[in-house]
Amino acid sequence: MVLNYIWVAFFLIAFIIAAAKLVFMGDYDVFPAMMDSTFSSSKTAFEISLGLTGVLSLWLGVMKVGEKGGVVNVLAKVLSPVFTKLFPDIPKGHPVTGSIFMNIAANMLGLDNAATPLGLKAMEQMQELNTKKDTASNPMIMFLVLNTSGLTLIPVSIMVYRAQMGAAQPTDIFIPILLATFFSTLAGIIITSLFQRINVLNRTILLTLGGACAVVAAIIWGFSQMSPDTMNKVSTTTANILLMTIITGFILAGVRKKVNVYDAFIEGAKDGFTTAVRIIPYLVAILVGIGVFRASGAMDMLIGGMRWCVEVTGANAEWVDAMPTALMKPLSGSGARGMMVDAMTTYGADSFVGRLSCVFQGSTDTTFYILAVYFGSVGVSRTRHAVTCGLLADFAGVIAAIAICYLFFA
Repeated sequence: MVLNYIWVAFFLIAFIIAAAKLVFMGDYDVFPAMMDSTFSSSKTAFEISLGLTGVLSLWLGVMKVGEKGGVVNVLAKVLSPVFTKLFPDIPKGHPVTGSIFMNIAANMLGLDNAATPLGLKAMEQMQELNTKKDTASNPMIMFLVLNTSGLTLIPVSIMVYRAQMGAAQPTDIFIPILLATFFSTLAGIIITSLFQRINVLNRTILLTLGGACAVVAAIIWGFSQMSPDTMNKVSTTTANILLMTIITGFILAGVRKKVNVYDAFIEGAKDGFTTAVRIIPYLVAILVGIGVFRASGAMDMLIGGMRWCVEVTGANAEWVDAMPTALMKPLSGSGARGMMVDAMTTYGADSFVGRLSCVFQGSTDTTFYILAVYFGSVGVSRTRHAVTCGLLADFAGVIAAIAICYLFFA
């Protein structure tokens, strides 16, 4: 519903601004430019979707091998000691813990198709423990914030889009996204814990979060000591090594489980074609809306206003051009994806703005969509502090993304 309002607003605002330009400025080119943008945007959306087919098939096939090889189960066991401390209201040994762990693990691996059913199952089980059926419980909110903070180890779709848009090194955003989404998730955990008065100073959480922070700090410090060229080479090489290690590890996990890895790969790869076809209408819709909005001059007015506000303070405003992706992400994943593609199309996949828009896309998740789907599935209408915590986690991810991109790509 939110995306519906946004999409309609794109056209209405664009038409009003274009009409004003025609009447008051005598700009006879604005309406032809808007119509041209509808055709060119539609063509771009189809070409992108078509080009995604092969790479999507590859990665969905690899992910299916990892899923059947038990990688998700392993991650669930690794996360278990920490998550039991973050969900103190859930009785020990309750089946919902397994669903929570599996959902988070699947999200970390980018297994959206597996993560959503597991998440809905977890919400149903938490609703059974909920004494106020129309009101979100503390475990529900913590679970939702962990989902909306977007912690992902493998941002497959973003790298696929970068490859399709002609990036020289599609994987160069791997480490920056990993760092940005870490800060988003960390902020979400801390903020929600404060609301719920969860003691995050216990030994397990301190060791886990402290250790993770130390590793991230070491990574940031190490990269800050390098020249921009060296940093780019090391980051890209590390990302490629990690990704190749993950692929090999998934295959070995499948072999160890005596899974027919070839058949499992084919099963997952088949979904790549259907996924690429399925996103065509969504991508066409959002790119046409953005194209019309941009051709009318509305996007320039929005970005120009934000840039002016930043420049008044004397700060560098280069990051402002990527902000449409960050502003759209809490509302709509497909909308933000369209903004990301539009930024790479307009400024270049390897530009600072293009890369930052990709990091914005990967640093958080679609807060309002997740809240609507998960809470709606169990009939919860009173969300308490879920929206506040989710949006604050998103804000932390945006700030972290800007700082990290200046470190890596400025």
